[in-house]
Amino acid sequence: MTSLKPYLIRSVYEWITDNDMTPYLLVNAEHPGALVPREFVEDGKIVLNLRPAAVEALSLGNQEIEFNARFGGVARHIFVPVRAVLALYARENGKGMVFDPEEESTDDTPPETPDTKPPAGRPQLKVVK
Repeated sequence: MTSLKPYLIRSVYEWITDNDMTPYLLVNAEHPGALVPREFVEDGKIVLNLRPAAVEALSLGNQEIEFNARFGGVARHIFVPVRAVLALYARENGKGMVFDPEEESTDDTPPETPDTKPPAGRPQLKVVK
């Protein structure tokens, strides 16, 4: 089963931009594969402004987020594995979604077997922080 996280990122991004707010992406800059401007990293994290006017060629893929942007007047290509995303929120009011970094320790949910299926009745839902 594919991860729900990239779908949530795309929907929250759309909600933020539809409401004329500024989407901020909080990233674990120490995650392997994260290509971000290191001079702006604080405590191993970086906040990236994804406002449509601030980025070029934004791609919110299932495995990675990529775009071009200027940092201190210097053009940079940014590459962020979806697994490195810690939160996506609106700068103006802080509303958005925070993701549990411990969820990133495994790639996918293992397929259900007769021994691991949830009991019939109420659906088993997991709250995404």
